[in-house]
Amino acid sequence: MTPRNAEVVVVGAGPVGLAVAVGLRLHGHDVVVIDKQAEGTNTSRACVIHPRTLEVLEPLGVTKQLVDRGLELEDFAIRAGDRKLIPVGFEDLPTAYPFVTMIPQPVTEQVLLDRLEELGGSVLRPYAATGLTQTPDGAEVTLDNGDVIHAQYVVAADGMHSTIRELAGLRMPGNTLELSLSLVDVRVASGLPTDEVALYFAAAGLLVVAPLPDGSFRLVAEVHDAPEHPDLAFAQHLVDDRGPRKSHPKVTEVVWGSRFRIHERVADKYRSGRVLLAGDAAHTHSPAGGQGMNLGLRDAVVLADALSAALAGDESGLDAYATNSRAEAVRVIGLAHRLTRLANVPRAIRPVRNAVLGLAGRLGKTQNGLAKQLAGFPER
Repeated sequence: MTPRNAEVVVVGAGPVGLAVAVGLRLHGHDVVVIDKQAEGTNTSRACVIHPRTLEVLEPLGVTKQLVDRGLELEDFAIRAGDRKLIPVGFEDLPTAYPFVTMIPQPVTEQVLLDRLEELGGSVLRPYAATGLTQTPDGAEVTLDNGDVIHAQYVVAADGMHSTIRELAGLRMPGNTLELSLSLVDVRVASGLPTDEVALYFAAAGLLVVAPLPDGSFRLVAEVHDAPEHPDLAFAQHLVDDRGPRKSHPKVTEVVWGSRFRIHERVADKYRSGRVLLAGDAAHTHSPAGGQGMNLGLRDAVVLADALSAALAGDESGLDAYATNSRAEAVRVIGLAHRLTRLANVPRAIRPVRNAVLGLAGRLGKTQNGLAKQLAGFPER
């Protein structure tokens, strides 16, 4: 049965929505989470959690589980074939988590859902939000079955095409880049690096190769016309054309694949009265650097704390969240944009780009600066 009242309604049960709900439950608040999907996702684009995000998630009590279930990698590299242009190491970063954690989004969601249920929360499925009305003392969310939930605050964590954001009258302007990306999870006999996330800057275009905990690899590539369902021959061609040369990797299986375009957008405002935006409902950008889910999870923890204070009568934290989190999103979008543009310069000048990167990559300042940017604490 759908509850009629809650202190907070969270729309969307992806990692961001679940993290907001966990934070609110830890503060002792009554939160209702709704999601239009009948069950959680079993495929995903996000597969990496950065050091700063692991730090921020500590108060939720999920960091150890995520690290235990993920694959720790201390190295990230920009490569051209077998040549390492810019090595980026995380082992010397000033953090208790000097590594990136490779972990598929469904596993991250399950860890957060388990924690929410441990705290007495749950997700109501499948319910879609179809209406929103703000009142003097809160907001009313109408569901697709006609039920109405009255809450003091509503969190839009329902993705890039957020219904709640639109109903609240918040805009998310930006650009759609003329880049078609293919995402393929594969298994290989051998030949791909298992100890680093590698960005291959090849003459034919970008190829990201990231090992996953189950022994498979995530491939992401910019192609002219990405297939909707990439097959083994397509994945093998990407690796042969753009990946390592000497090891001759052989793709043995395509586990899953998809395609997408890059959107660079950030909401004009993160707050409209009793409605707050978080995650992809507030910002979306290139997957370069694996920043998207990380930014959203950091949104979630800050927002949960701000909502708890607001429920006690102090709304100043909500305004600070709206201002500071948007500023951080602009920074991250800028980083992802620069990496994307660098990877996709005109083909004729790619050899020159690689030569310049090779020289810059010898500098410790370049390596350490990029490591801190990717890790999430550029000023530390």
